[in-house]
Amino acid sequence: MSETSHGAGTGPTQRNAEIGVALLTLLFGLIVVYGSYIVGFGWGADGPQAGFFPFYVGIAICGCSLINLAQGLRENPADLFAEWSQLRQVLKVLVPTTIYCLMVEPLGIYLPSILLIAVFMKWLGKYSWPLTAAIAIGVPAAFYFVFEKWFLIPLPKGPVEALLGL
Repeated sequence: MSETSHGAGTGPTQRNAEIGVALLTLLFGLIVVYGSYIVGFGWGADGPQAGFFPFYVGIAICGCSLINLAQGLRENPADLFAEWSQLRQVLKVLVPTTIYCLMVEPLGIYLPSILLIAVFMKWLGKYSWPLTAAIAIGVPAAFYFVFEKWFLIPLPKGPVEALLGL
C-alpha cells in the first residue's frame, strides 16, 4: 500500500493485517474444499456431484489466498495498517451491528432495529432523546408499513410483534 507509516501512532502493521486476512481466507478455502470432498466432488453418472463446483471455488480461494500471503510477506514491517484509535472507531460500529444481527433471529427485526438506531444516534451522534426516540421508532414503523403492508413482504418477527398481533 503506502510506502510510509501513517504517523507516530501505534497499531497493527500492514504486513500482519495482510498475513492474517490471507490465512483466514486460506482456512475458509480449505473448509470449502474439505466439505466438497465429504459430499463428493467428482463427476457421477448423472453429472457433477454436489461438491463439484464448490470444490473448484475452494481451490481458487486457496490459490488466491496463497498469492495474498506471499504479497503480505513482502510488505514493509514498519508500515501501519491503522492506529488503535482508528480501530476503536471501527469497533464502535462493528460490535453493535454484530449484536443487532444476532438479535434479529430471536427478537425479529423491529425491536433490534429500534435499539440499534437509538444506540447509534445517542452514543455516536449525541442527538437529543426526543429526536432519537422519534427516529428509532419511526424508521422501523415506516419499514413495517412499506414492506409488510404495501409490498406484502414479511420481515422477521419476534415475541413483541406476536404480543402486539402484528
